[in-house]
Amino acid sequence: MTSLRGWITPVTVVNSKANRTAVAARPSRMFGTWALVGLLQLGGGAHTAGAAPAAVSEADCPAAHTPYSSKTILLDLLINPLTRAVLDKDVPDLLTNLPDLITRTTPPTFAAIVDAEWVAASKNLPLSAATIASLDADLASIAVTDAAASARCARYDEGASPLPAAVRMPSMLVFSKATGARDDHAIRAAAMAFRKIGTRNGWTMAFTESGAAINDIDLSHFTLVVRNNVSGDVLTVPQRAALRRYVERGGGFAAVHGSGGDFRYDWDWYADTLIGARFIGHPRSPGFQDALVIVDDPTNWVTQGLPASWNLTEEWYSFKASPRLSGAHVLLRVDEATYDPTEGGVDLHMGDHPVAWTKCVGDGRSFYMAMGHRPENYKNPNVKRLLARGLAWAADRGPTVCRAGSEIRRRDRSSLP
Repeated sequence: MTSLRGWITPVTVVNSKANRTAVAARPSRMFGTWALVGLLQLGGGAHTAGAAPAAVSEADCPAAHTPYSSKTILLDLLINPLTRAVLDKDVPDLLTNLPDLITRTTPPTFAAIVDAEWVAASKNLPLSAATIASLDADLASIAVTDAAASARCARYDEGASPLPAAVRMPSMLVFSKATGARDDHAIRAAAMAFRKIGTRNGWTMAFTESGAAINDIDLSHFTLVVRNNVSGDVLTVPQRAALRRYVERGGGFAAVHGSGGDFRYDWDWYADTLIGARFIGHPRSPGFQDALVIVDDPTNWVTQGLPASWNLTEEWYSFKASPRLSGAHVLLRVDEATYDPTEGGVDLHMGDHPVAWTKCVGDGRSFYMAMGHRPENYKNPNVKRLLARGLAWAADRGPTVCRAGSEIRRRDRSSLP
């Protein structure tokens, strides 16, 4: 995979209209206000240029001293020689003939989003209850030392924020850190799509891979936060709390594809409430299949202008349950009769199979699109329109607002696009 380091540079403001580095302002037709036109390209290495990542305190690090068990993410077992030895003893075939994608001990790695049971099941070697009990007992006997906790915490970001002290609103923060499954091609294509949408709307945009940007002060400068194919547990405890406060108090949130596609989430609120559905898998043989996408609610503001249905070749995610059950407003669904939702004998049929939806979370707005693995799909006219209007709704530009978890009609619609 290619790296984003050459594409995302230290803080730069780009005048998208003149295609040169500058600071420019113009009236935004969409928002009726003056807005900075440009892109604040941040990160590359996730911190400001020349800054070294700060060590994350164990108090702020999720699961720093959580005892080892069969449910511990595989990465944490692989980076400790003692727990790795237990795996080799209790489940001797577990790690044999696995690709580097899974056994790599430096992010990005699949080991950050799966556990031993998942690996065993994927190899057609399901662990018996007796094996799991033995594994749990042996792992629990190994103390989580300060050194082991520090190694666990090394994948998080803390310290100075990479963002500028002031950002003109309306604004969009795009966060794309992936310690688990990472596809630079999808991340880059999505970022370009977000950039075009933001430029057209006159939004100030910031792109970063640093979790240090997720704090109360910085988030208050943004109308909308977008997670671009984020994978893995990437936020510290305070950063999780800051994002939750931001959304529940009226902030906008959007996410695409991989941001809802991890096999496990240790932050329940994110998976069950903010996204509203838990990923269980997708076909891999073949991974990309042509299927019929159906507009579930043609009267919704976000779906206006979309055809009633169209075909799209994509990596189709399946979820444990329909997001409708978590209060989501479904926009699109995929017709399971038009592709094969199975993988290695595992049935991934959902029946009701949403692939795009909105949710009210407190006073905040959440938009999720499960499509977006194939870079070319970000140029598909229907996907582009869905993204543009989904982001606009999340940025509080739609005809409805969220209050205490309920979507209600906006009283004053005079300034809407």
